[in-house]
Amino acid sequence: MTARVLVVDDVDANVKLLEARLTAEYFEVLTAHCGPDALQICSREGTDVVLLDVMMPGMDGFEVCRRLKSEPRTQHIPVVMVTALDQPADVVRGLEAGADDFLTKPVDDIALITRVKNLARLKLLTDEMLMRAATEEQMGFVAVMNAKLEEAGRDGRIMLVDDRERAAERMVAALEREHHVQREADPARALLDVPDGDFDLMIVSLDLEDADGLRLCSQIRSLDRTRHLPIMIVVEPGEESRLLRGLDMGVNDYIVRPVDPNELSARVRTQIKRKRYTDFLRTRLEETVEMAILDPLTALHNRRYLNSHLKTLFEESAQRGNPLSVLVLDIDHFKTINDSHGHDAGDSVLREFAMRLKRNIRGIDLACRLGGEEFVVVMPDTDLAKAYLVGERLRQCIATAPFYAGESIGGLEVTASVGVSALEFPEDTPDIILKRADQALYCAKRDGRNRVVSDAA
Repeated sequence: MTARVLVVDDVDANVKLLEARLTAEYFEVLTAHCGPDALQICSREGTDVVLLDVMMPGMDGFEVCRRLKSEPRTQHIPVVMVTALDQPADVVRGLEAGADDFLTKPVDDIALITRVKNLARLKLLTDEMLMRAATEEQMGFVAVMNAKLEEAGRDGRIMLVDDRERAAERMVAALEREHHVQREADPARALLDVPDGDFDLMIVSLDLEDADGLRLCSQIRSLDRTRHLPIMIVVEPGEESRLLRGLDMGVNDYIVRPVDPNELSARVRTQIKRKRYTDFLRTRLEETVEMAILDPLTALHNRRYLNSHLKTLFEESAQRGNPLSVLVLDIDHFKTINDSHGHDAGDSVLREFAMRLKRNIRGIDLACRLGGEEFVVVMPDTDLAKAYLVGERLRQCIATAPFYAGESIGGLEVTASVGVSALEFPEDTPDIILKRADQALYCAKRDGRNRVVSDAA
C-alpha cells in the first residue's frame, strides 16, 4: 500500500535515512526539521502517518504530539515517536501525549515498515469513517466512533496463547489494566474458543513448546468468522525469518521478547482501535446496502430491487423452461384508513400486512413493496393455478383477522385485492407479466374488491 508519511527530525541525516527507507517501499515522504513546521504541514497537507523525533530544540516531540492530538483537524493522524530514549517513563510520557506507537533508534527496517503500514491502514479507515459520518449526520446518524475516539482502543477482549507460565502472567498483568484477557496454553483449545468469543485481538507466542504458533495464525486467518481478527505475534530476538513469514500470511503486528509492558499496551491499543473502526465501517456498509434495496417501513424489498431481481428470476425460468408467477396485491380503501385514523394507523396496517405476506409465502419467493399500498410477490417454479391458490390464501389471511392500529383505535377490518399472472409465452417479458397481473388486479377492484383474479393471457 502507499501513504503520505511526514518525517520530523532536526538532524538532517536522520531525515534522509528515514526518507530513503520509506521511499524504497513506495511511500510518499514529506519532511520537516522542527515542531512548528510539522504542525503547519499536518494542518495543510493530507498526512497519513507522522514519524516524530522526540528530542528537538524549542518544541520537542511530546509537545508536537500533544498539539496534533488536541486539534480536531489533525487528531486522527497516527503519530509514531522515534526516540533514542528507552526508559519506561519516557514511553509512558509519549503515550500520555497521544502517541499511537513508538520506535527506538537505531530503527529496525522491518519494524519501521510494519508500523507505518499498520498505522496508514488505520488512518485510511478513519478517513473513510469520518467521511461517511459527515454525510450520514444529515440523515440522522450519529458518528459514535468519532465521539469515542480516545476510548476506541480500550476495554477489548484479548486471547493470549502462550505456554510460558511466568511470561504469560506478566503479559496478562500488563493488559488487564485496560482489557479483558483470556489466556490459553493449548493452541487447539484457543482455536475452538476464538470463533465464538467475540475477541478484538489474538496474541500468539511463536515459541510454543509443542505446537507451531504460525500454523495457529494461519488457521485463524482461514476461518470465515476470524478472518478479520487482528493477530499479534510474540517473537524471540533473531527470529527474522519466522517474523517475515508471519507478516506475509497476514499477521498484523509483532513484539520482541523480553516484552516491555508499555510497548505491549501501545501496540494492543492500536490493533483494537483499528479492528473497531473496521467493524464500524463494515456495519455501516451493510446498512447502506440494506437502505438501497429495502423499504424502510415494511422491511420488504423495494421497487429498485424488484426491477433488477425480477429480470434475473425471469431469465432463469425462461432458460430452464420452469414456471414463474407474479402476484400484485393492493390494500382495499387504504386512503380511507389514513383519512379516518391518521398516517400512524396506516403505517401500522402496512407493517402488519407485510408480516402476514412474509408468513404465507416460501423462502424462495420475492416479496416487494412497490409503493403506497401496493405489493408484489414473485414466485419461481409456480404455475398460474398454484399462484392463484397462494393469492387466495393471502387474501383470506388478511381478511379474517383485524389489524391492530394502536390502543385508541384497536382493530381495523382490512381486505386486499389480488391480481395473478404467469410466464406463458416465448415473447413474455418481466414488464408484460407485471402488466397482466396489474390488469387482473384492476379487474378484482372493478368487480367488488377482496377477491383474487388471474389473467390467463
